[in-house]
Amino acid sequence: MDDETLQMTMLFDFFGELLTEKQREYFDLYHNEDLSLSEIAEKAGISRQGVFDIIARAEKSLLLIEQKTGVVQKWLNTYAEIGQAEKIARELMSLSGGESRSAALSQKLVLLLQGLKC
Repeated sequence: MDDETLQMTMLFDFFGELLTEKQREYFDLYHNEDLSLSEIAEKAGISRQGVFDIIARAEKSLLLIEQKTGVVQKWLNTYAEIGQAEKIARELMSLSGGESRSAALSQKLVLLLQGLKC
């Protein structure tokens, strides 16, 4: 999956419900189900250009929403920071030996951070 497709898929996961029903359906078929424009057009009974236009509008809407809100970028930053915190907690756990109270707390912290990443 290329970077653009990954970005569009993430935007769709966050903001897909804000699209029209047709935009959601065609976007999903194109980006997630990997159907071609022609396959979607045949299935929907419209032209290939019509499908392209609907998907392009959906993509533009998703990009605009992200540009205005920054929600996906904030989520990506937070996810990366949680990963860094988890790495530090693991390091603390290894430094404390494994039998001490600080090792137990470090282990709890690692588990909490892993839960946040899901």
